[in-house]
Amino acid sequence: MSNEIVVNVCMGTGGIAAGGSQVMEAFISELEAAGVENATVKEKCRLHKVGCRGFCARDVLVDITINGNVSTYQYIQADMVPKLVKEHVVGGKPVSDWLVGEDYHTFHDNQTKIVLADLGKIDPESIDEYLAVDGYKAAQKVLDTMSPADVIQTIKDSGLRGRGGGGFPTGVKWSFCAANDSDQYYIICNADEGDPGAFMDRSIIEGNPHAVIEGMIIGAYAIGASVGYIYIRAEYPLAVDRLNMALKQAKEKGYLGENLFGSGFNLQIKVKLGAGAFVCGEETALIASIEGERGMPRAKPPFPANKGLWGKPTIINNVETFANIPQILNKGADWFASIGSEKSKGTKVIALTGKIRNTGLIEIPMGMPLKDIIFNVGGGIEGDKLFKAVQTGGPSGGCIPQQHIDLPVDYEGLASVGSMMGSGGMVVLDETDCMVNISKFFLEFTQAESCGKCVPCRLGTKRLLEILTRIVDGEGREGDIELLQELAEDVRDSSLCGLGMSAPNPVLSTIKYFRHEYEAHIKQKKCPSKVCNKLLTFFIREDMCIGCGMCARACSVKAISGQVKQPHKIDNSVCIKCGACFDACKFSAVLKE
Repeated sequence: MSNEIVVNVCMGTGGIAAGGSQVMEAFISELEAAGVENATVKEKCRLHKVGCRGFCARDVLVDITINGNVSTYQYIQADMVPKLVKEHVVGGKPVSDWLVGEDYHTFHDNQTKIVLADLGKIDPESIDEYLAVDGYKAAQKVLDTMSPADVIQTIKDSGLRGRGGGGFPTGVKWSFCAANDSDQYYIICNADEGDPGAFMDRSIIEGNPHAVIEGMIIGAYAIGASVGYIYIRAEYPLAVDRLNMALKQAKEKGYLGENLFGSGFNLQIKVKLGAGAFVCGEETALIASIEGERGMPRAKPPFPANKGLWGKPTIINNVETFANIPQILNKGADWFASIGSEKSKGTKVIALTGKIRNTGLIEIPMGMPLKDIIFNVGGGIEGDKLFKAVQTGGPSGGCIPQQHIDLPVDYEGLASVGSMMGSGGMVVLDETDCMVNISKFFLEFTQAESCGKCVPCRLGTKRLLEILTRIVDGEGREGDIELLQELAEDVRDSSLCGLGMSAPNPVLSTIKYFRHEYEAHIKQKKCPSKVCNKLLTFFIREDMCIGCGMCARACSVKAISGQVKQPHKIDNSVCIKCGACFDACKFSAVLKE
């Protein structure tokens, strides 16, 4: 037995969904039993939960550290725990068959972690573990030795830009707010992350909530705010629970409330639960929601930094922005500015999803080429298929084609090809994806989430969706592409808020780079990627059909006939092209063309 044993179990949302709670319970039971047989185990082994360490596709991930030597296991289930305890914790010998492979290390080694540095290492429910990694050190330094102006200048010098989507310089925004003459200032953390496939902010709060709180303390001191809000959607119960726990712990330690660190500075932070409206990610709609009004944006100016919550100067930054602040104050503006590209400093947390081998949460230096993210960090395209495009910036972002695979991923680089950084979602698409259908998918989301306040967004996105639906259903008309482009530009140029302004991006970027797919749908009534069912013909290959009848049972209109153990046939005059037969066949006998 070694002198120190630490067992970490991933208990982020991904880990819990994969069975993390059961794995934790199994470790508790098995370690208790091992402690009876060998008292040194129970005495010297520390078991605790940690947040997401990024490689969500391999959960449940478990680290066993013996005297500083770390072994990481993947795909762990509760019934595997007894062997891990017996052979590794007690016996000191790792179970080699369950260890992560080289791709796990490649995934992490190609990243630069600032915000995610402690995720997967510390218990998010323990303030003492945050303090052990210099937690609240920056806040105390600021309150003890720096003026608000010094703090703002440091953030300006670092080059930190808001990570919520727009990329506005954080220090400049803070200076605008602090310059107002007011009896009250507010600071708000926007944790209303609603992009499909995005889980950056949620995972940061689940894995290291105190970093966000500390960043808010520093920001509040810089602008003179005594009240802060964290606006987070109620759909994230784990993040909400850990956030409330962290706020309670910070208050008990004297890091929130009255006279922080004995400095005379006061700050209260409250949690406001959102109901899941995507538009409330827009700052003025978020403010309206906190005020008890319907979450709808208003025209700007005035900007919230001048007239925000209840008409008072207000700073709004997102989770990732605030989580960067303590590191900048601890390590210096020059350190942060040395990372990234010329105009985009630091790192960016990205939710990497789609047709890629290594899905999960990553943090890369600004300016890293798209190719390196996909093929080094991400491990390449799933199933060795061809890379086709990547959607960045969430549903309001653009689709970047293979020809721009060497594009640097920063604010300027993405904007140059008609996309955007957004909050950091990245969906990888392969040769089997239909770009017209992808555009329709994202329009369905943004159209449904439109608050309806302004006509261009309310009606424009609806008309865009109608045209796209018509095209994928095989009813596209000559002139539809030009109509889509004209309408998309009108919606972009005349909508009230960022949701409407960016909603047409998937349409415009796919027309720009994949116009031939639109033309095939409209002129040839064909889907080149064989995705749009209403443009396909389904048939059964007799030499591959064993007559199991699965396809016939899946067909709701009884278009498939045949005897048991004999090849079946599809009557295309009856077939509604739903694709249920294709999905049901386990022998690849149902084909589509």
